[in-house]
Amino acid sequence: MAMPAQDGATTAISVAQKVVQPPAKSGLPDWDAAHLRLAIEAAGVALWSWNVDTNRFTMDERAFELWGVPLSDYVSFEDLSVNIHPADRDRVKAAFAATRALVGAYEIDFRVMVGEEVRWISARGQGDDAGIVGRIMYGIFIDVTGRKQAEEGHELLAGEMSHRVKNLLAIATGLTAITSRSAKTTADMAQELTHRLTALGRAHDLVRPLPGQSGKAALLGDLFTVLLAPYDDMGAFSGRVRVSVPRMGVGEQAATTLALVVHELATNSLKYGALSSQEGVLDISCVPHDTEVTVVWTERGGPPVQALTGDGGYGSKLLNRGMTVQLGGSISCDWNPEGVIVTLKMTKDRLTR
Repeated sequence: MAMPAQDGATTAISVAQKVVQPPAKSGLPDWDAAHLRLAIEAAGVALWSWNVDTNRFTMDERAFELWGVPLSDYVSFEDLSVNIHPADRDRVKAAFAATRALVGAYEIDFRVMVGEEVRWISARGQGDDAGIVGRIMYGIFIDVTGRKQAEEGHELLAGEMSHRVKNLLAIATGLTAITSRSAKTTADMAQELTHRLTALGRAHDLVRPLPGQSGKAALLGDLFTVLLAPYDDMGAFSGRVRVSVPRMGVGEQAATTLALVVHELATNSLKYGALSSQEGVLDISCVPHDTEVTVVWTERGGPPVQALTGDGGYGSKLLNRGMTVQLGGSISCDWNPEGVIVTLKMTKDRLTR
């Protein structure tokens, strides 16, 4: 069956009319082609038909626009496959080949490349040759890019929240161990641990600032001092966390990002580095330049350090994203056996936002 591209929508509507046309006795208005076309356009639906013998696709203009291919009287599945994202191509080919054996409705979501843009398309139809007319099956395409982006955002947020909860549990365990070193009685330990957890709460106010805050969120030195206060010993070993930075204002947005970075580094140190050891010390120093600020995080006295292998976990990705995307800088690690040295570079312009 040959159908020019511009007639694809009309042909599909004609077939749909036979299905949705209500009986005269129902009292409902008749659905003509114009009404059905208006409904399809309002729903953002693109129409396609597929000749199961020749593997030929006929699509309406909206479908051609969605796929980013020029209008044509003849489009094969192979022609369309060129635009499918390489990671989805084999899956989509296998899925379409299997649709005729499926019973009932099917839905396939996949990505297509339109230049540099990535779009998500949902292809929907009926399997088991349901509704087939003259060896031609019918279905629709829908642009679901917005929904997919929202789902990816939710997955990212869920992953970050899960990571933070695990970190908080590790921090609570570490703070308990630190407190037990200097506390002589259970009452002393309870009081000191409460102080540490209270300090941790103040630090988290910087990680998620209150709505309505604006301007400079904190001084750089105060930011580090507040964030690292829960990890410093309060007894004989006080002063194991040393902060030496020049007086410099930090904007609200940068303070939130930097707080997340410091929180991640402190958690790693508490689990594996200097803060996990009674003799460990942590030095924070800063060297400002004309357009850049460099913060050096130096750990000493902890267990032997081993270099990170591979791409790292979620925490490493969080650190890199915060430093590069949000602070316009970089993060590098020197895996010195005596203790890790982390160098944080940020642009002054981003730091004051």
